[in-house]
Formats: sequence, C-alpha cells, structure tokens
Amino acid sequence: MRRALLLLSRRTRLLLAGAVLLAAASACGLTSGSPMVDDVEPGSIGQGKPLQGAQLTVTSKEFTEQLILGAIMGIAFQAAGAEVVDRTGIQGSVGSREAVVKGEADAAYEYTGTAWITYQGNSEPIPDPREQWLAVRDADRKNGVTWLEPSELNNTYALAMNQSNYEKYRTRTLSEVAELSKRDPGAVTLCVEGEFANRADGLPGMEKAYGMDIPTRNITQMDTGIIYTQTAKGACTYGEVFTTDGRIKSMNLVVMDDDKKFFPNYNAAPTIHSETMKKWPAIAQVLAPVTAALNNTVAQDLNAKVDVEGEDPHQVALDWMIERGFVKEG
Repeated sequence: MRRALLLLSRRTRLLLAGAVLLAAASACGLTSGSPMVDDVEPGSIGQGKPLQGAQLTVTSKEFTEQLILGAIMGIAFQAAGAEVVDRTGIQGSVGSREAVVKGEADAAYEYTGTAWITYQGNSEPIPDPREQWLAVRDADRKNGVTWLEPSELNNTYALAMNQSNYEKYRTRTLSEVAELSKRDPGAVTLCVEGEFANRADGLPGMEKAYGMDIPTRNITQMDTGIIYTQTAKGACTYGEVFTTDGRIKSMNLVVMDDDKKFFPNYNAAPTIHSETMKKWPAIAQVLAPVTAALNNTVAQDLNAKVDVEGEDPHQVALDWMIERGFVKEG
C-alpha cells in the first residue's frame, strides 16, 4: 500500500511540476526534460545534503542499462538535495555526449571505450581498464568534461548464438566464427544495431581484426531488443549483444569469446560538465560509493528486471538504491 501511495504521489507531483520545469528547459535551449521527483532522503550518501540548491540535468542514451544508470545518478543527486531534470533516453551515443560537452546536461554515465574510440577518434583500445580510463579522462579535459572514478561494470560488445546453432556449428570464439565465415560463408548471418554496424569499435573493426568479410546480404540491422529475440529464435546465426545484458542468461545464449581482445573496455563512469563540477564539487563524493557498487553482475540483474520481467527502469533504479541503503524513502 505504501509503495502504491508513493507511486501515486510521484506521478501527481510530476504532473504539477512538469509544466514549470519543461518551460524552464525550453528557455535554456533544451529540447526535452522532465523533473525527477522521487521522495528520497540521504541514506549512506548525501548526508548533509551537499547539493542543496543545485539544479542538475541528467542525461543518458536510450537503451535499458543507460536508462537505469541515468535514474541512479538522478536519484543520488536528489538525495543530496539537488533539483534534477531528467533528459535520459537520448537516441544514439553522440546526443547525450554532446549535451554534457555543451552544458545542456550536467552529468551522465559514459563508457570509457566509447569515449576513446568514438568521441576521441582513436583506433586502438588500451587493454588495461585503468589505463584506458586515465587516457580518456586526460583527453577529455580540453573538451570541458570531467571523468570521475570508474566502475567495474564493463558493458562491452560480443556475438552470441542460440543453443540450436551452437550445437550445429560449435563455435566458442570470434576466431572460430571467422573460420566458419570462410569455410561456409552462408552460415554466418548477423543481427546487429545500426550503430554497431558502422562504428570503428563495432562490426567494421571486428571484421578487420579477425579477417572476416561478411557479405552485406548476411547482415540485418535492427533495434537492440529485437536482436535478442531474433537470435534466440535462430533468425540469424549470431546476434550482437552486450555483456551486461540480462537477456543472455534468460534466453540461454552462448557468447563468443573475444579471443584477440579486439573490443575495448567499456567501463561505466560518471562524466560531468566541468563547469558544473567546479560549482558543485560534492558531486564526486555523492556518486563515488554508488559507482563503486556497480559491476557486471549487478548490471545483468537490473537489466533483466526491465528487459525480461518488464519493470520500469526508473523504478528498478530506485528499488536498488533503497535496497543498498544509498537512499531512504522520504
């Protein structure tokens, strides 16, 4: 009953506050945004409300994990006293990134590999996760972006297949997929996202690294969620997946090992517009314990609650923050 009343209260306050904050966002040049109005108080984070008086805009990309991470960040800020505008769910990587660079948004969880390859234009990943983060952090200073300490969560790319196709082809590594593509070109069909199909750290780079030459007719581009269902059905032999996705386990997919270590480390870390960081340095201490608690197991569990069990990403984030004691219900 209490949860129902809390949700009703949240929706009611959202409707009342929405018009005001949306108008403010429009005046500032933001194209979208709505208030986060979670009824939360400090738990193990946010003691003393060091962000009292701050008005912070949080952004994210559009896929499940990013929606959850964006909500986690916004909930942490609220517990620390900030008013938060929600701009999560921007399509593609560049949109949310540019929002932070330009100061249209104040903060987002970003991935080190995406920054290093896609934003900063490098072609070779740095194998050591810490060194990768340090290089990204240092390079982004000139772009007005501050990187805080990273999490263990490493959401890197992989190819996966269903059990039936695994029984048929018995591939376990990307090198074996490459061998299969040469031996039997028609056997290797791919379901991938449009972004993965064109990124240097995606399909083109993977083909080059492993000596693959997969015909265009064997590659079908589709939305992320559809890839998992189509791969599970066997509509394509291999589907592009993310290693932290809960559907891998629930659909009993077999993940190919990146035996040449082509794909970069994609450790999630908070990125903050540098001017915002100067004004509100307490952001770092608020987010540090939350980021430290994130790893692949946590991500798979949280992602599965949304993608498998159908729960709301924001509610999943809120439940986790309360369960871990980071925040308390108000």
